[in-house]
Amino acid sequence: MELPHPVRRRLEDFSRTVFSDPSRTDLTDGDHVKYREHGREVVSSLPLQMSLYFNMWFFPWWWIGEVVMLHLKYSSLPDYYKFILVTVLVVMTVIEAIRLYLGYAGNLQEKVPELAGFWLLSILLQFPLILFQLFNESIIILPLERGVHIVLGLFILTQAVSGFAALREMVRHTESQFHLRQFD
Repeated sequence: MELPHPVRRRLEDFSRTVFSDPSRTDLTDGDHVKYREHGREVVSSLPLQMSLYFNMWFFPWWWIGEVVMLHLKYSSLPDYYKFILVTVLVVMTVIEAIRLYLGYAGNLQEKVPELAGFWLLSILLQFPLILFQLFNESIIILPLERGVHIVLGLFILTQAVSGFAALREMVRHTESQFHLRQFD
């Protein structure tokens, strides 16, 4: 399943603008280790992939814990917080599924637009939502809820940092491949 062409092109332009280093003149890689697979360099990020893998297995447990805790405290919440928390749960579930898919596709298939979409969803939507659920004391945070939010927040933070590094490396690699193709 591919991203629509206009979305893919805009994410490529965004990632090229943000993550490429215009002062870079050499085509070497510096401190990053690259692997070769069948004559092709692999620049996927192992730390990012490990974090995505464990997050994929943790997310259903986070969701179950969140639903159980919401059920337990639902009658004690004001009506507006009931609506907000149910909405946040639905939005986070949808975003997390999309985010994990884009992270896997972007990292393993070395697709810059998908990885950029993953990174943007992590930073702009998931991280603020998890911080809202973790630090807003008005929503009656239960101990299990605090624990699962901390773990998911650490996953998202780790993936944002390692995703940024992976995205930067993929853009550099793509740039170097483009420059090398110009000489052929």
